[in-house]
Amino acid sequence: MDLKDWFDKRKKRRDNEQVKPPEPLATSDDICALWTKCFQCRELLYTRDLRANLHVCPKCQYHFRIGAIERIEQIADPDTFQEVDANLTSSDPLNFIDTDNYPNRQIEASRKSGLIEAVVTGTCKIKDLDAALGIMDFGHFGGSMGSVVGEKVTRITERAQRDHLPLIIVSSSGGARMQEGILSLMQLAKTSSALKSFQDDGGLYISILAEPTFGGVTASFAMLGDVIIAEPGARIGFAGRRVIEQTIRQKLPADFQTAEYLLKHGQVDMVVERSKLVDSLAKLIAFHARSEKKTAPKSENLAAPTRRK
Repeated sequence: MDLKDWFDKRKKRRDNEQVKPPEPLATSDDICALWTKCFQCRELLYTRDLRANLHVCPKCQYHFRIGAIERIEQIADPDTFQEVDANLTSSDPLNFIDTDNYPNRQIEASRKSGLIEAVVTGTCKIKDLDAALGIMDFGHFGGSMGSVVGEKVTRITERAQRDHLPLIIVSSSGGARMQEGILSLMQLAKTSSALKSFQDDGGLYISILAEPTFGGVTASFAMLGDVIIAEPGARIGFAGRRVIEQTIRQKLPADFQTAEYLLKHGQVDMVVERSKLVDSLAKLIAFHARSEKKTAPKSENLAAPTRRK
């Protein structure tokens, strides 16, 4: 047997053998569920510990994006949140199609986020204090504001005005929803008008800006709060950094459009860590309630005088 025949026979024997590959210790989904890498410091974090720490990195204090449901669990007292206008859905007024049609995009967004729309609204208690609450979810269509988002924000504002509740809205959005065209831009005026009426009536509106808040949301209800709170490191602006640099042909500061930059330049009132947010909200609501009692007009006896017969 020459060397060539030996190699051919060896190759045939190897091909005929059915070697069972070793089973992996864990799938990629299991690894993702167990561990989360911090986007800022690149530390590998145990997901359960990260969740217990309100999705804030214990190493560098980076505040991860969180969904609307998790945000409600963090802010509202347990079992007090009651959702309103839950079944509102967007239509397709423009029959919009890019790489896919708009209805299919909505279905896919709902599948990924578990939500019907990019905002969840309702009433709740915060440290036993009643409040109206709206939470945007960047995980649904990038938190974009279409006609339903604008309608739900307007309705929760009107409910807060009617029931004399403080209003809290957490914004996290990429801006207006391009698939609805001019109808999405109309929501800027609608939400702003409702908030003007609410604030003229003496209502307290607290706006919380989370990572990221941009575009039409920033240009409307996100920046109209009586008190504007931002989470540490949150990026906040109208246009993106690259667009601004290309327009003005200048290099922007490294911390441009961050919560800390806006605080330094007077665009937000506070930068509050997630662990201290609930206490801050409760203090603001309680302070406003006391102020209302002090300024409330004293009741007068308006009964008609008794006439003599």
